[in-house]
Parts: sequence; C-alpha cells; structure tokens
Amino acid sequence: MARIKRAMIRRTRIKNLRRRVRGFFMGRRRLRQAIEARMKADRNMFIGRKQRKRDFRRLWTQRINAAVRPHGLSYSRFVHGLKVANIDINRKMLADLAVREPAAFEAIVGAAKQALSS
Repeated sequence: MARIKRAMIRRTRIKNLRRRVRGFFMGRRRLRQAIEARMKADRNMFIGRKQRKRDFRRLWTQRINAAVRPHGLSYSRFVHGLKVANIDINRKMLADLAVREPAAFEAIVGAAKQALSS
C-alpha cells in the first residue's frame, strides 16, 4: 500500500481555502468552485487596492476644485500657482484644509494667486 506523505499539507490547504471562502454562497464554498472563487476574489482585491488610490485622488481633486472656484481660480491654475510659489502640499492635505480649515486654505489660495500675478 502506498504511503501518503502530504496528508497534513493537503488538510492545511483545504482549511486555509475554507477560511478564505467563508461567507461565499452555495457552490463557491465547496472545493472546486471555491478555488476559482478565491482566485477571482484575490484578483479583485488586488485591483480594488489600486482603484481606491485612484478614486481618492479624484475626490481630492474635485474638493480642491470646488474650494478654489469661489476665489476665481480653476484647479489647474491653482496647482500651477502653487508650483510657481514653491508651495509643496499634496492633494490630500489641500482637500483636508479646504474642508476643515477654510481660513488656512484661503491663505494658500492667496499665495498661489500672488505667485501667478507676479
């Protein structure tokens, strides 16, 4: 009779697989479909991590644009003004300032406007 040398490895793999597909519906919890479902879920998780970064950057850009419009600037002119004025603040911080600290954001907008006019 043949000796089974990977029984524990197989059991561990199945256990890990079942843990990863807990909460999936019907056949996607069972072994054959579970493997494919887990692979697809892993791929979507990887893609989603990249998309989340994209989505947040777009949100920050929209918030900054909405905050600079009342000051008579567009987003692109504002960012160019920051570059000319040597103000190095990332979009995340600018959007946060625009929402939580309007006075500080207004000072930054003023500096960008001044740099553009000179």
